Amino acid sequence: QVQLVESGGGLVQAGVSLRLSCVASGRTFNSYAMGWFRQAPGKEREFVAAISRSGGSTFYSDSVKGRFTISRDNAKNTVYLQMNSLKPEDTAVYYCAARGDWGSLTPYRYQYDYWGQGTQVTVSS
Repeated sequence: QVQLVESGGGLVQAGVSLRLSCVASGRTFNSYAMGWFRQAPGKEREFVAAISRSGGSTFYSDSVKGRFTISRDNAKNTVYLQMNSLKPEDTAVYYCAARGDWGSLTPYRYQYDYWGQGTQVTVSS
């Protein structure tokens, strides 16, 4: 079992940067591939980015590629999402997720086993 706690959200203007953090409990953080998802009002939760257990591989949705960067620090049990050049359409609740059982990184929501409570990101125009 792992617990995930996100932080770093807020209200910002378009064009600025924001960094989200997600801290995981437990001693086996490096056994989890990690992902970030987001959910805007009235929409389904969608994939944003994923990172492998070692951090050596990453994958992004087309909508954030080139603007967002996912990274992790296994010594700190933390995964990050650096968001640059934010747009109003990035407004959503952002969730981090962990895939257990030494699974590989994946964009598919159903393959993640643990979820954080989410952090709100609002981008004004």
